[in-house]
Amino acid sequence: MFSLNERLQADTYPVMDLDLCRVLLMNNALWPWLILVPMRDGAVEIHRLDEADQITLMRETARASRALETLFAPDKMNVGALGNMVPQLHVHVIGRTRGDPAWPGPVWGSGHAEPYEPAAAAALVERLAEALQAGA
Repeated sequence: MFSLNERLQADTYPVMDLDLCRVLLMNNALWPWLILVPMRDGAVEIHRLDEADQITLMRETARASRALETLFAPDKMNVGALGNMVPQLHVHVIGRTRGDPAWPGPVWGSGHAEPYEPAAAAALVERLAEALQAGA
């Protein structure tokens, strides 16, 4: 049975479920930042998913990237599955813009964070869900 890691749950807003992944919005308004979590109990590593899930994860990651690109027109998409702090398999999809607070370094450990106002988060979740639906 799938359950979301407590830290991911605390740090994000739910956007929608795709075929494989739960899509979450990271609660940091400085970057357009989605997290995709495969809804597979005990999933930790991409290479340990079965082949069909690996393919679906790549397709859903590309879909999330297109949604952020459409809504935010970033200069670069950063995609990564680190898992050092949260062992549950999850993929970060982050739109980066030259001149953003951490550019050109990584967002992790940059010390920059700005939580969304609840109304702004709700409005963005709606726009993201629509963009993800359109990218189906």
